[in-house]
Amino acid sequence: MRWVLLAVALIAGTIADRNIERPSVVHDGFRRLAVDLHVHPFPLSWSTLAPWDIVLEARRQGLDAVAIAGHNHVWVGQAGRWFSRLVGGPTVISSEEIHPPVGHVVALGIERTVDWDQPSEAMIDAVHRQGGVAVAAHPTRSSWMRWPDAAVRQLDGSEVLQPVTILSKDAGLEMRSFHERAGGAAIGSSDYHGLGPIGLCRTYVLARDNSEAAILDAIRAGRTEPAGPEPPVQAGVLVWVSRICGVLWLLFTVLWPGSRRDSTPRRS
Repeated sequence: MRWVLLAVALIAGTIADRNIERPSVVHDGFRRLAVDLHVHPFPLSWSTLAPWDIVLEARRQGLDAVAIAGHNHVWVGQAGRWFSRLVGGPTVISSEEIHPPVGHVVALGIERTVDWDQPSEAMIDAVHRQGGVAVAAHPTRSSWMRWPDAAVRQLDGSEVLQPVTILSKDAGLEMRSFHERAGGAAIGSSDYHGLGPIGLCRTYVLARDNSEAAILDAIRAGRTEPAGPEPPVQAGVLVWVSRICGVLWLLFTVLWPGSRRDSTPRRS
């Protein structure tokens, strides 16, 4: 019986699974794109999804583009970009979270790793020399000692909306205060590490098209709008069938005596 429940849960869930479709919006010649500019991959970045899984999940969540940012490396993001082009997925921006002990920077649109062990001004210079965009990652008060005025003036933007700002009002106020000091583009990102959906917090950008170059130009120009969690898509009948059968299968497996082997050794 329990295996029937598992099969029904898997089949119903697979049939019901649909990508979130959002209508394309054009305003004054610009396209309004939904992007998540801070997503971490497996391996080496404390996350759970491989780059190809990130591509598929970003498409499921209705994102037009996603920045796959390794901790102090770029090769996994480049692998995700290759896969997305292969399957016709969303735009993948090869990126790095430059990750010193404090004062992190999301370097968008770079091809070579930027060394974290240098002053913030030098890190940002290195990003710009590659034609990339530098965004201050979760700049709460604890990181401000890493941000002298010279470095702040070089930033292209900073995160103002993130899961940490949902959990902590103080963190939100601190990140907004940093953005008022820095100026540039206001960014919303999920900082995805395996919990919560990709795009939980996101940025809407007004770009000429959905290419990496157009998205980076939009960030440089400040044509951005950070957005928090959106109302969930209503679950259909098959989704509820899948959920209920999955829970029943779990209960049967844990509680049904016949599902567990007797671990007591038998006497010969």
